Amino acid sequence: MAGKTYGSDVIADLLRGYGIKYVSLNPGSTFRGLHDSLVNYAGNDPEMIQCTHEEVAVGIAHGYAKATGEPMAAIVHDVVGLLHASMAVYYAYIDRAPVLLLGATGPMDVGRRRPYIDWIHTALPQGEAVRRFTRWDYQPVGLSDTIDSFARAYRVATTDPQGPVYLCYDAGFQEDEVDPAEVAALGGTGFREAVARPTRLHGDPEALGRVARLLVDADNPVFVTSYVGRRPEGVAALVELAEFLGAPVVDRGERLCFPTNHPLAAHGRAPEVLADADLVVALDVRHLNKVVATLDSTTRRTTSQLPPGCVIVEIGLGDLGINAWTQEGGPVQDVALSVLADTATAIPEITRRCRELAGQEAAARFSRRAEVHAGRHAGARARWREEALAAAGQRPVATSCFVHEVGEAVKDADWVLTANTVSGWAKRLWDFDRPDRHPGESLGTATQIGISLGVALAYRGTGRLVVDIQPDGDLLFDAAALWTAAYHKIPILVVMYNNRAYYNDWEHQIRVARQRGRDEAMAYLGMELDKPAPDFAGLARSFGWYGIGPIETAGEVGPAVRKARDIVLSEGRPALVDVVTQYR
Repeated sequence: MAGKTYGSDVIADLLRGYGIKYVSLNPGSTFRGLHDSLVNYAGNDPEMIQCTHEEVAVGIAHGYAKATGEPMAAIVHDVVGLLHASMAVYYAYIDRAPVLLLGATGPMDVGRRRPYIDWIHTALPQGEAVRRFTRWDYQPVGLSDTIDSFARAYRVATTDPQGPVYLCYDAGFQEDEVDPAEVAALGGTGFREAVARPTRLHGDPEALGRVARLLVDADNPVFVTSYVGRRPEGVAALVELAEFLGAPVVDRGERLCFPTNHPLAAHGRAPEVLADADLVVALDVRHLNKVVATLDSTTRRTTSQLPPGCVIVEIGLGDLGINAWTQEGGPVQDVALSVLADTATAIPEITRRCRELAGQEAAARFSRRAEVHAGRHAGARARWREEALAAAGQRPVATSCFVHEVGEAVKDADWVLTANTVSGWAKRLWDFDRPDRHPGESLGTATQIGISLGVALAYRGTGRLVVDIQPDGDLLFDAAALWTAAYHKIPILVVMYNNRAYYNDWEHQIRVARQRGRDEAMAYLGMELDKPAPDFAGLARSFGWYGIGPIETAGEVGPAVRKARDIVLSEGRPALVDVVTQYR
């Protein structure tokens, strides 16, 4: 028995061979073979992260991928586990996160199925449940197909535009014996460089030259970016280009693409810089209209913020990977030039060409422009800080003051903010000086705690302080995720942004009632998280966390966060501080 090798052992070897460090899962009988292989054959390498819900398992893999740029695996039980996980898979797809989603089905040989249970847990094909929002899905048959399809799945997940892939393994194959000699003859289970790592997409040289000429000639160029920060070298390249041109950068935040304390950072000042723009260069942006247009949330109508004649250029992945089912691609944007390229390779080339084109007169113009934007940036930062300090006496705690107090309490640590920036206040008040300070903005409700734990897992053992400003409604979807953090000793500091409401939707109900001349005071029905108010600190303690709160005054926030911070850093234990805040 000890010398036998099984199909699931091959899958475990593939995970190790491709450098997968962690697999998150909620247990399921269809992958009992793989579970045994991970524990007894592979010796818990990759390390298994036990989760209380499949949505959390995929969220953790999503957050890990955002923080590291490398894929993590999540394993889900056949039909029902996959359906539980589907919402988290969708958000990983939206957020371009390379997640290896593994599942199981069958056995496909009906003669081996247990009565009832194996039948209702088998679908044809099972990947159909997530096919519309994964980059690729596949159900391999046999040993050769298992090895080849894993290589393709890894390649697809990590090739731009990145995203989740789904591999579904026959329960019968997992539990069947295989011949190790046949595995070796097929090339083994190690990472295959030539197959799994395609080169990056380089832009058309003539088109990049046209972009450089437009930038050098423009009076008021503005960069808008969303995903440049998915590669750290892209951020450094963008800083160099912006500094050379003296051009401001509006960072939408899907990844941290530009330091918030840089004099050319225009976070929070987009309307101001766009109103004067004669050229907008969008770098790896989807939904550019979300930045360049203002929205009337009541009528759902948008109005462009750009002056007449402003030229728009886009550089990025365009419609690669566009989906016919979900409309996440957004409306088609009218542009003067669209360049298909990886921005991390395109920006340095544009910088080189700009330096060649710009003479002394242009350089002086760039310098004057940079001074103007630096002054406006410093003035805005000062105003935002004054606003936060002026709100210190309000109760519950004003959001601006809340973010300021948390920032002051963590600033001396080597911190990482996981997701939520509280309507941009963290980026206005904190110094995001490196791309690894923030893997990207928060997504939809029921995603943040899982993604945050994935970020914290990526930094476990490094001594860095991972901070999650955690919305109350989001945590209530997946509160049992707190157990996973305690069990696996994932150090994270959670500070509750607790307005005791699903306020985003509450605000919508106020708008609708106001538009219709109805009683907006009734908008709280179906929206509040109060009466009783959840005891988040007590909940955290019940799962083995250190918990403080609820806190309702600004003066209590700093001391409580510092105490929790020290627990996380000294003990490696997760800690939660519950702060009751205003709605906005």
